[in-house]
Amino acid sequence: MASSKSVPVVRADGEGERLWFYGGGVHIWKVTSDETAGAFILFEDVMTQGKATPLHVHPEVDETLYVLEGEILLHLDGHEQRVGPLGVAMAPRGVPHAFLVVSETARLLFMEVPGSSEAFYRGASEPATTTPGPVDFARVSASAERYGGIVILGPPPFQTE
Repeated sequence: MASSKSVPVVRADGEGERLWFYGGGVHIWKVTSDETAGAFILFEDVMTQGKATPLHVHPEVDETLYVLEGEILLHLDGHEQRVGPLGVAMAPRGVPHAFLVVSETARLLFMEVPGSSEAFYRGASEPATTTPGPVDFARVSASAERYGGIVILGPPPFQTE
């Protein structure tokens, strides 16, 4: 029987490395690519109302999001749909998507398979012990260019009122 190069991981609610993401929100890393031997990454994202992602694709990973708390408006492959608590969505690799937090706050759990885009997130983040600065899509774009994992297609596709 072949053995896995993954390592056992157990983290309780609130545990995990905390990084402030330049795209907005705090990522709490639950399982890293190193821990899964590259199989996947899993992180929680804690965000506030109005946080929006640019329209983007992940060329080499399938991304699943699970809404723990709050509600988002999801733009997935040209269609918009609200996803609330305990709802799930999956964007296969290469499918354009974006989301907007419509509730006061939201907590989402993201799993990406394989775990090859972790360098992008880390390159567009800093330790959450610092005071979060403003959203900085230029730094997000720079990390995407340097590490790959994501291709930004354009601004958030949502109508502002």
